[in-house]
Amino acid sequence: MSYALQATTPAGKKFQAAAVAICADLRARAGSADKEGLVCADNFRDLATNGIAAAFVPEACGGWGLESVHDWIAGLSALGRGDGSTAIAINMHLSISRGMAAAYGAAESAGKDTTGIARPLKAIAGGKMLVCATATERGTDNLHPLTEAVASEDGWVINGTKMFVTLSPLATHLGMNLRMRDAEGDHLVTTLLPMNTPGIIPQDDWDSLGMRASGSQSIKFENVAVPRSALRRLGPWGEWSTAVIINRTVGNLTLVAAFLGIAEHAREIALNYVQGAKRLGQPIVSNAGVQHLVGEMEIELAKCQAILSRAATGVDEFLASHARNPASNETAHELLKDYQSAKWVVNRGAIDIVSKAMDLCGGAGFGNGTPLARLYRDVRAGPFMQPFAATELREYVGKVTLGITR
Repeated sequence: MSYALQATTPAGKKFQAAAVAICADLRARAGSADKEGLVCADNFRDLATNGIAAAFVPEACGGWGLESVHDWIAGLSALGRGDGSTAIAINMHLSISRGMAAAYGAAESAGKDTTGIARPLKAIAGGKMLVCATATERGTDNLHPLTEAVASEDGWVINGTKMFVTLSPLATHLGMNLRMRDAEGDHLVTTLLPMNTPGIIPQDDWDSLGMRASGSQSIKFENVAVPRSALRRLGPWGEWSTAVIINRTVGNLTLVAAFLGIAEHAREIALNYVQGAKRLGQPIVSNAGVQHLVGEMEIELAKCQAILSRAATGVDEFLASHARNPASNETAHELLKDYQSAKWVVNRGAIDIVSKAMDLCGGAGFGNGTPLARLYRDVRAGPFMQPFAATELREYVGKVTLGITR
């Protein structure tokens, strides 16, 4: 596959090679985890052992020092070829740990003491810290969280409910966005809390069509007391800020790679099937309809791989060019627009590829216990992931193209 994503940096090559190496084990466990609807703990122990969970941790703290978003996508698509549920779950952890690593790098460059920032990074490298993340709530969007931190005598008290808290059954810590109001205004803030904090109540309610082994349950927050230092401001509540735009782009673009990996796995299954199957004693690959369908599938996959690779390279270029020259909101919206364009193409293309694989395999792929049936269900999770859902995405792309960014 000439358009297949290939890591280019030393850390990225380690990440991708480790993901490829674990792919067979992920596939071997995926069926039972899907049937049970439970996170596979063995997968995440292996991801910690082989270094993937600490990919973004700086080398000085025991990790690989991964920085490239393109190479992150290359590795995550390989994980998606193994198991989509595991890929989207570990991506939440990687997104948070990348932010920690960035804070460590900034402090080090400024000559500040990095002891406190290094502590959680070393815990991740030692397999002692696994982070889940959520920005989703019922009836609202990422910019308008209803879960709120209210000032108390000693700090803040958090109340609310989050949905799709992927990886939470195994996670030691939880990262999320929420609302905070004070004398200075109405703010969108973020926090990172230990999962055993009193008042954090997992709902054990994840029972889905696909991604059944992702552990994306809901969590309630009932009078969760946190210190004043636990909240970090991102920008105004309900408004796009440059920091929020970049955060949403970097952390969510990589999720699309999981669905690319699902499509790549479906293609592999379909090709293996048609190259070995016969009808009335004749190889079915001699059938013109089969050849045309394989050709359509190959073209669609090349399109998805190419646009996702370019979008990720664009993010790397954007981050490098604005490392010392902060981006404007308008420039950041252009970045998010490009991500949304890639998301639209890959989400729809991945669904089409898996559907074509199902057509090629026919009844052989239709049994509920087959890998292809699982992929068919898993791939449908892509379009509604924020930002933006399929019903909102084209409007956003159109507005940014027209210069409407407020």
